[in-house]
This record gives sequence, C-alpha cells and structure tokens, in this order.
Amino acid sequence: MQISRTLRRELIRAVSWVVLGALGGWAVGAIWAGIAVSLALRLLLHLRYLSGLRAWLDSPKQVVLPIVGGTWGEVFDGLLNLQKRNRKRKKKLAAILAEFQASTEALPDGAVVLGPNGEIVWFNAAAQALLGLRLPQDLGLRVANLVRAPAFTGYFARGDYSEDVEAPSALNPTITLAFRIIPYGNGQRLMIVRDISELKRMETARRDFVANASHELRTPLTVLRGYLDVMEAESRGEGPLQAWHMPLAEMRNQATRMESLIADMLKLARLESDVVHSRQDLLEVPRILGQVLEEAKAMSKGSHRFEADIQPDLRLFGRESELHSICGNLIGNAVQYTPAGGIIRVRWWGDDKGAHLSVADTGIGIAEKDIPRVTERFYRVDVGRSRASGGTGLGLSIVKHALEHHEGKLQVESELGVGSTFTCNFPLHRVSRGAARNEFRSHTH
Repeated sequence: MQISRTLRRELIRAVSWVVLGALGGWAVGAIWAGIAVSLALRLLLHLRYLSGLRAWLDSPKQVVLPIVGGTWGEVFDGLLNLQKRNRKRKKKLAAILAEFQASTEALPDGAVVLGPNGEIVWFNAAAQALLGLRLPQDLGLRVANLVRAPAFTGYFARGDYSEDVEAPSALNPTITLAFRIIPYGNGQRLMIVRDISELKRMETARRDFVANASHELRTPLTVLRGYLDVMEAESRGEGPLQAWHMPLAEMRNQATRMESLIADMLKLARLESDVVHSRQDLLEVPRILGQVLEEAKAMSKGSHRFEADIQPDLRLFGRESELHSICGNLIGNAVQYTPAGGIIRVRWWGDDKGAHLSVADTGIGIAEKDIPRVTERFYRVDVGRSRASGGTGLGLSIVKHALEHHEGKLQVESELGVGSTFTCNFPLHRVSRGAARNEFRSHTH
C-alpha cells in the first residue's frame, strides 16, 4: 500500500510537470517543445538526486544527503533511518563483543577464535601464555602452523572434535595441554586450551599409590594364604580344627578373591602407565582365542554351549598379554553372567574398516542406564552375583585400557533378560593376513 501511494504521488508530480511545460509552450506557440523541456528538467533533477545517492553510498560519513521532498525525500529519510538502526546494532554488537572478550580474558583457560580456514581471528591472554601466541603478529596465521604437536595436528586435520586431545606444551614439555575445538557460526571454531599438568600428576600419584599398595599387600596376603591352606587341610580330619572347616574354607575363598583383586589392580596400573606406541608384534589371534575358549569351557564345566566363528588368516598387531586379557575378560564375563544352558558366541572377522571381535551371550543382560558405566573401575551391574562368583569389578576397565593400547573401541549392546554383545573394533592399519611375525609401532603419537 505504501508503494502504491508513493507511485501515485510521483505520477501526479510528473503529470503536473507535463501540464506546466505544455502551458509554457502554449504561451510561446510550441506546446510539444514546452513538454520536452519540462521532462528534461525533471530528468536532470532525478539524475542529480541519483548522483548524490551514489556519492553517499560510496562515502556515507563524508557526504550528506540533501533534504528534499517527494519520493526522493522518502528514499533519503528511509536510508538515514536504516543507517541509524545499523549504528545502534553495531554499538550493541560491539558491547556484546567487548563483554565476551572481557569474560574470556578472565578465564584461566585459553580461548582462540578460528576462521573457516583455521586462521587465528582472536585469542585471550591465557591462550597467549599457554601457547606462546603473539599479538598482533599471529593474527591471520593458521593455528596448525603454530601448534605443531603431532597429536593436535592430527586432531585438527580429522575434523572430529567430539573428544579432547592432549599434547605437550611447546614452551615447556613438562606441561600437558588439553585442546577442545567447538564449531559454531559460519565455519567459525572456538578452541579451548587447558593446562591439565596438575591433573596428570595427581593421576600418576594415584596410579603409583595403587600399584605400590597392591604390591605391598601381596606379601602379607601370601603368608596368610599359606597358613590358611595348612589349617584348612588339618580341619578335614578328626583333629582339633574340625569345627573350623567351614570358616577356614570361607577365609581361604576370600583370600583367593583378594589375590585376584590385587592382581587385577596391578594389571590395570601397568596398562595405565605403559606407552601406547611401544614395541608390538603380529599376533596369531585365532590361536589366542582358542586358548581362551578352552579356559572358558573349563570354567563353564559343560553348563554352556559355545559357538565360534573365527577367521583363521586374520591377525593383529599388538601385545599378546593384553589381547589375552581382552579375550579372557569378555569371554569370562559371558560365562559368569549367563545361566546354565545359555549360549556364548565368539566371532573374529575383518572388513574394509578393520578387525572385529565380538562376544555375545544369552545372559542376564545390562540395563540401558548402566551401559555407559560398565567400564568404570569396580562398577558392577549385579553386585551380589559378581561378588559371589569372585569378580573384582575391574575386568571391563582392563579391557578398555588394553583396547586403547591397540587404538580400538569397545561397543556394548545389551537388553535385560535377553543377553549382551561386546564388540571390540580395531583399526585397519593394525590388521594383517600375513603369517610372519614382525615389529609394529602404533600410528598414534
């Protein structure tokens, strides 16, 4: 409606100019010449306003739009109002940006804003201190050219920012930094950098304490176990310890469970402290699975049916003791949590994504809420059954850490009362179909 009114007024003005030109031409005896002159003057006026508009668009701060009436006046007023609104919006955005920068400056973590090509757009003081960035020299440079740690460059190039990545500081190798990249906006990314050195030191102290305490407990427990073995043997006869036969047997069972717990704690401590890319060999996985299956059948005592689908020529680069722990814990758990008469299926196969080991059972299953926590230390889905069977609660935690040493991932699928399937996925570069044994070093740095 506004446009229609504006056009109507403009048409009325044009007609008025034509009428005036015709009257002027009639006065001198040349009506059409008068009309042409009036239209030419009208056109020149429009060109003048158009030239002023173009000059204003080129330099809105230096050129002032003329104050006129009519359609051009409405256009100029609209542009000036739009300019005022844009100025207010810019001031508001500038205030928000200033507030954001002030808040990030107060953060102890480093914050770096990255452009679409990974170039540094802005960073706070913490990022400057943690990464050694310089202002303004490093603005516009790609962050991958300044942070050269292999772990970070690989993380940045992959584009999968679902998890953090850790890397040593280039300024001080004793400092460990955690990087997290958060995509936002149109190709923009926010990189958060945290100093986790103290956390790493605390984890190392905790791991050392657990390992040392477990090691120190072994000696008194061995002595205690020795005396219990002797006393239990004597309690089986008609001697004075006959009445203590059942308590001594229970004490011996608990001592055995404590020994298993200490052994698992030491194994977990070693897995946490070992270097991922240490020397590894080409493993005969079918042979290892065969050994573990024989051990599981002995544990089952004929109570379960075992089905195996093992690809005979598929091998894996890794460490045999750790792979044996992975297979032993998964298959042992299947035996432990599957009632008599249940089925345990073991499958080892490869495809274009890597190698896969799955252990499926028809056991009691795991509730959906418990699945994310099954790899936590001492977390038990069925506490009473696990303790009664001598479980330590560390088996799946050992599996998780051993898999990390093989750059693998654990996938858990389960349904209460139906059963569970644990699948270990190993990357393709660790898979081999050759029979020769040789050395391998992990692709992870």
